[in-house]
Amino acid sequence: MNKFLVGAIGCLATVYLINPTAGIIELIPDNIPVFGNLDDGAACYILYSCIEYFRGRKIGMFRGKE
Repeated sequence: MNKFLVGAIGCLATVYLINPTAGIIELIPDNIPVFGNLDDGAACYILYSCIEYFRGRKIGMFRGKE
């Protein structure tokens, strides 16, 4: 996968986790029980996958075909 694309995806996940809109714009509102934090968990997973991609460990969503 292209390093620029992985970096851009990581930046978007970071911005989503920083939450600059103070919760006004979210995919799933956090006040919904159980499901409210799924989007935040997915953003963490994406960010972790991006970090590991740049560390040289292709795991998570960027592991490719084996």
